[in-house]
Amino acid sequence: MRGRAGMAAVLCAVLVAGCSDSDNSDETPKAQSPVQSSAAPAAPQGSTSAKAPDFGAAKEIATGLNVPWGIGFLPGGDALVAERNTGRILQVPAQGGAARQVYQVPGVQASGEGGLLGLAVSPDYAQDGYVYAYFTAADDNRIVRFKLGGTGGTPEVIFSGLAKAGIHNGGRIAFGPDGLLYVGAGDAGQRQRAQDPSSPNGKILRLSPDGRPAPGNPTAGSPVYSLGHRNVQGLAWDSAGRLWAIEFGQDTFDEVNLIKPGANYGWPTVEGKGDTQGGKFTDPLVTWATDDASPSGAAIIGDTLYVAALRGERLWTLPLNGEQTGQPKAELTGKYGRLRTAVAAPDGSLWVTTSNRDGRGDPKDGDDRILRF
Repeated sequence: MRGRAGMAAVLCAVLVAGCSDSDNSDETPKAQSPVQSSAAPAAPQGSTSAKAPDFGAAKEIATGLNVPWGIGFLPGGDALVAERNTGRILQVPAQGGAARQVYQVPGVQASGEGGLLGLAVSPDYAQDGYVYAYFTAADDNRIVRFKLGGTGGTPEVIFSGLAKAGIHNGGRIAFGPDGLLYVGAGDAGQRQRAQDPSSPNGKILRLSPDGRPAPGNPTAGSPVYSLGHRNVQGLAWDSAGRLWAIEFGQDTFDEVNLIKPGANYGWPTVEGKGDTQGGKFTDPLVTWATDDASPSGAAIIGDTLYVAALRGERLWTLPLNGEQTGQPKAELTGKYGRLRTAVAAPDGSLWVTTSNRDGRGDPKDGDDRILRF
């Protein structure tokens, strides 16, 4: 497949030794540590036109879902929602209402943290009609694209060969302002992959819409955009086009990283802040105790980054000031249970999904649900 061929073209070699994790699931019991943030003025630098969400006035857009994971918006404002465990893609009206199935992704193997994960709608959907999905198959994690009309047909595999495991499958995909497809790929439980440039795992990948390594990537012919990641599940761009990524830590620190092309974010040598190799690694700008976050999806509205937390059962809000951050603040703590995905809707509202039916939560009547703020 194209993914394997692209990786074979990588010629550089940067190897850092690492041992296997004994039990590094994203939500096993972990030690607590205080929130850390880079010192910066609170005043935002980018667009301030967006209205802040009212967290006291949630609207239930949809209920009774089965682990909603990826969300993408169609040109008319309706949302497509991927259910991790069922492999279904549902269409949800922009203003809420009954969800209806519009596609079934074939070959999804849902176990552990794997299944139907990220979802993205082509930025040229009105012309090409493509929807993209990242999922766990029988032998690997892969990315496909397909069209919704009629049965949708057999999806086209555009990138394959990402190692799969019961943990650390990554899975977030999103189109950037440049029209290219960005992919958060986990280390699949083998930490040494994150520092191996010949492996696509433990990386953020940057692909052309057909799945080939994007032109202008740090290494020609390679899909790798940044490396040294454990399990990225949040990708969001600010008003200046900067990419922010959210990453699960292992025992101590979850991370918010500002992504620069070719940068190495240190895993497994470093978790959290503390580059010990003379500038080889890039520190995160914010860290949380894993019990307070275990973060997944992320969205930026105006000059605020919103991060959905699973174990922490809260939504973190983080002011952005150029390439610096303000002090994180927790919202919705314990109110809706585990939060999986945060996404900015076309109308400027914030949509948040719960993940209480994923085997680690405490489902309530109506779970899982999508909330609009």
